[in-house]
Amino acid sequence: MALAELREAEAPPEIAALYAALRQASGVPLVNLIHRHLATLPGVLPWVWQAIRPPLETGTLAAARLRLAAALPAPPAPLPAADWAAAGLAPEQRATIRALVEVYDRGNLTNLILLTALRRTLEGEPLAAVAPPAAIAPPPMLPAPLPLPRLEALAPPVAALVRGLAARHGEAGVVPSLYLHLAHWPELLAALPLWLGPRLAPEALAAGRAAAVRLAEAEADALRPALDIRGAVPGGQAPAVLAALGTFTRQVIPGMVPLGLILAGLLEPFHAD
Repeated sequence: MALAELREAEAPPEIAALYAALRQASGVPLVNLIHRHLATLPGVLPWVWQAIRPPLETGTLAAARLRLAAALPAPPAPLPAADWAAAGLAPEQRATIRALVEVYDRGNLTNLILLTALRRTLEGEPLAAVAPPAAIAPPPMLPAPLPLPRLEALAPPVAALVRGLAARHGEAGVVPSLYLHLAHWPELLAALPLWLGPRLAPEALAAGRAAAVRLAEAEADALRPALDIRGAVPGGQAPAVLAALGTFTRQVIPGMVPLGLILAGLLEPFHAD
């Protein structure tokens, strides 16, 4: 069963305004799946936005993103043009795909840190003594990507490729939106297992996920004092919110953070083979 979500085009005015605020504060031109899911829980998304907005608006979150990404293993070298040709992809498509990956990398780093901070606070985890990074100017808005396809609308072979890649990440039952977005290029989805090789093995993904969780918890604790949590989760929905935050901050998002940075490295512009 697909995770319940409220897509941007379907959002009523009050949720659409929150979506716009999230996009503006993060510099990410789309609303990630976790927020689209939280929007289906009455009153929850306004409460979450109130809690997480200060680090976004002061620039400490932008600095924490850079610090977390820099602590992960360096990405691989860019792919040569011959690999694109072998996959049936034109080298000119690299810029479009690279821009899409950058959108997801920024969104995933943002949500992993902020929502880990929120989860650890709600769970009553002791606050580790971690100094926050010096605030930096939030980066400008990234270009808007192509529309996000719907899994049920994809041709069966393409949907199978998306589900196959998602299945490598474990048993969360969530299809990462990046894989769904990459369905605009089925040849790319088919080529990823070859291009990524052992990096896409379940054990490698699990190791990368564990590293991202550990680093995110440190960055999250550095930002927790800045959260603006007002009252309890609305409507007695704390269990549902904690369940969603647990799934996304312990498995779905940290599983995609290292993978997204690897993809960004492979897709960097090249000058010659």
